[in-house]
Amino acid sequence: MRRVCVFTGSRADYGPLLAVIAALHKDPDIELAVLASGGHLVEAQGTTVDQIEADGFPVSERVEMVLASDTATAVAKSFGLGVIGYADALERLRPEILMVLGDRYEALAVTVAAALRLLPVAHIGGGELSYGSTDDSVRHAITKLAHLHFTSNEEFRQRVIQLGEDPSRVHAFGAPGLDTIRTMPLLGRGELAEALGLDLTGPLFAVTYHPATADPRGSRDGVLGLLAALDRLPEATVVFTGTNVDQGGAGVFAPIRDYVSAHPGRAMARASLGQVTYLSLVAQAAVVIGNSSSGLAEAPALRTATVNIGSRQDGRPRAGSVIDCGESAAEIEGAIRQSLSAEHQAIAAVAVSPFGDGHAAERIAAVLKIVSVDALTVKGFADVTQPSGDFLDDARLGDP
Repeated sequence: MRRVCVFTGSRADYGPLLAVIAALHKDPDIELAVLASGGHLVEAQGTTVDQIEADGFPVSERVEMVLASDTATAVAKSFGLGVIGYADALERLRPEILMVLGDRYEALAVTVAAALRLLPVAHIGGGELSYGSTDDSVRHAITKLAHLHFTSNEEFRQRVIQLGEDPSRVHAFGAPGLDTIRTMPLLGRGELAEALGLDLTGPLFAVTYHPATADPRGSRDGVLGLLAALDRLPEATVVFTGTNVDQGGAGVFAPIRDYVSAHPGRAMARASLGQVTYLSLVAQAAVVIGNSSSGLAEAPALRTATVNIGSRQDGRPRAGSVIDCGESAAEIEGAIRQSLSAEHQAIAAVAVSPFGDGHAAERIAAVLKIVSVDALTVKGFADVTQPSGDFLDDARLGDP
């Protein structure tokens, strides 16, 4: 049997990984191990490692690495603790392949530990851009350390190749988070209201706002502008999901917590809703508001409008259902009102996510089962030779 270790550092990557973990778990030729770390083990983040086990997956190793502070120094120290803990965990697990998703520092830390022990790394989500976050650099660093790549579309595949990766190792299979949308039964509005303990007779707003780590001032302005805009739309019920374990996360979430306390019965906040409840919330919402990648990937697939605030997701492709706006209350209010219009709701109703077709997990699992791991450990650099420069121009413009 092939031993595959899937790393997950928080709900941010577990949701998109869920379909892949399920596909590997049910394959009789795969021995699955899950390495859980980061926000999964933090009580303030909902101790979401419990959800992994409730979903029926074996958590083979748990690595504590998150310091209590959210300063830049604390995040860097957490990274170092992660590398130490992951080195020990991988020594015990001895997988043949490590799978990571995305662009967070926890994923980079485990990838560094794997690379130093010549353990092949399969990376999901390379080639994307998010200029408003330090995750942008982290994502590309993981790409250069990884040996096998699964991107969400052909544009991203070309960008990974542009970074020097062997084209034969780069597969445009789609974002596996869309697989869950396609296959998971979601809650109806009444069931969702019961699960949340809220009256959902009026407009429902799903709000996820994270720190824009490359733009701290914009982060602060954005959350204050968001809350002021929501005060101008008192007829709506607002459900906030928690921030990630990121630099500045506590400072962003504090005013959200105060807002919820001041608006009982109309607003609530949960550190983590779980995948079924969260996707059901997005599906039932009139609009998804904030700066999370789920507003660009999952919301369009669920035919829900998105208001994307600020710079955090700059560089990622948009469906027609996404409205971008600045951080001021007036800009956010205007974007929300536009998203609620009949014209924009009609656009959202036929939106297509630019992140794949919802069949990524089965394709990824098939490759992991048959790929020669010995051949993966040696990496070359695939030079891009286009005398006209067209490749670079096209990749920059997002044209595959």
